Amino acid sequence: MVILIVALFVISIPLIENNNKKIQNKSPILKNIKLPPNFEIDIFASDLGKGFNLPGPNRGARFMEFYKDILFVSVPSTGIIVALPDKDKDGKADETIKVIDGLNKPHGIAFLDGYMYVANEDSVVKVKIKNDLTADISTKEYFTDLPEGGHWTRTIRAKDNSLYISIGSSCNVCIEGDERRAAVLKCSFNGNCSIYAKGIRNAVGFVFHLVSGELYATENSRDLLGEDLPPDEINIVKEGKNYGWPICYGKNIHDAEFDKNTYIRNPCTEPFEEPSFIDLQAHSAPLGLAFNFGNNFPEEFKGNLFVAYHGSWNRKVPTGYKVVRINMDTKQFHDFATGWLTPENKVLGRPVDVIFDKDGVMYVSDDNAGVIYRVWYKN
Repeated sequence: MVILIVALFVISIPLIENNNKKIQNKSPILKNIKLPPNFEIDIFASDLGKGFNLPGPNRGARFMEFYKDILFVSVPSTGIIVALPDKDKDGKADETIKVIDGLNKPHGIAFLDGYMYVANEDSVVKVKIKNDLTADISTKEYFTDLPEGGHWTRTIRAKDNSLYISIGSSCNVCIEGDERRAAVLKCSFNGNCSIYAKGIRNAVGFVFHLVSGELYATENSRDLLGEDLPPDEINIVKEGKNYGWPICYGKNIHDAEFDKNTYIRNPCTEPFEEPSFIDLQAHSAPLGLAFNFGNNFPEEFKGNLFVAYHGSWNRKVPTGYKVVRINMDTKQFHDFATGWLTPENKVLGRPVDVIFDKDGVMYVSDDNAGVIYRVWYKN
């Protein structure tokens, strides 16, 4: 009898392993993703408001933020914020908790002193988070209004007792009537906001450098100048500076297609406009970005900037649909995670945001597939 039990136990081990592999193989996306050697990817959470392979507000999982080591995610298409606890630390969300609903295309999330600040398309709301990770609706209040329409995403970050909010343009290319458009706002915690920097067409994602404190932002540049112009950008956003849109792009290039005025000198040169920090492939649609300073990835990846390319929607030859890393010393690009776009140009997913937990493990949101991926280095 003892011999039989032992035999059954030995036989059961490969059956469990095979079952796990079958679960992994259910996702055609995971099978297609390519990473550097010894990196692994898995699905941390799924069924988060599946979106469509089109531009616009019908989006699944978008921007992420950690609060008390728990990942919070915005789902604009359903008007909710969800929390994804992983109490047993198995790399999978235990459940999907609805934190708050009834929001207007919520996008960015920030936390301070037990309160969550959510950037809707038309406003920022503030609400206290209870121990069960749901919002205490009795504490909900409007923090500030925001302009509606056009580029609908609003991203928010908290730093040094101030809130920073990025607001995209109302158009492809135009002179804005509201100075809050195509800008980053800086707000005190009493709701008073001012223009921190302007001339940034659509900074969907921005992040503060952990060491220098500098604000790095992606910029989605204008359309209708061809397949490879103008470049999308990464900018170091400084207070009081102008980053050129709508009359300039990239490295102080004048957009003569839009601005028909004649100048004695290039209107895009300093001190009038700030050049881009790094030019990216046009129409890649860079969104979320994050610096890696954790201890999970190898040393060579430390200090690198990781950027999610959402992918083109109006380019004959598609581009993007991947996560890249940028060596900040050399400004060299390296593909980090690819495969959301197949060789046949089939779209399997669209990366949106990138974030690292306290252990240095990466999370990537995908609003097309409605999932959060977890990426780690296998020591």
